[in-house]
Amino acid sequence: MKGFKEFLLRGNLVELAVAFVIGGAFATVVEAFTTMFMDILGKAGGTPDFSAWKPGGVSVGVFLTALVAFVIMAAVVYFGVVLPYNKAKARFEKPAEEAAAAPTTEDLLVEIRDVLKTQRN
Repeated sequence: MKGFKEFLLRGNLVELAVAFVIGGAFATVVEAFTTMFMDILGKAGGTPDFSAWKPGGVSVGVFLTALVAFVIMAAVVYFGVVLPYNKAKARFEKPAEEAAAAPTTEDLLVEIRDVLKTQRN
């Protein structure tokens, strides 16, 4: 039971659960936006549902409808989440301290020489 308790209280599990719940809620928002955008697209240029389109008897329409929906969802996720997150992260992230330059071989040899000189005296 101790191992199970540690597993449940591990931070990664809680973060994953929160991400799953938020992801499900966000998926609903993105789906609603996609439906709204498809309706606007339909008003501008006809019905955006290509499902019935079968050139040469090949069902290409379902794929085209899914492709348009995917591109819209990807744009919403990128411009609504990824881009603002990256900008906020860059704004609030502390600048990384410059790493001290590693000493060269010559610097190390000079240090060894100086230590040997002090030991002789």
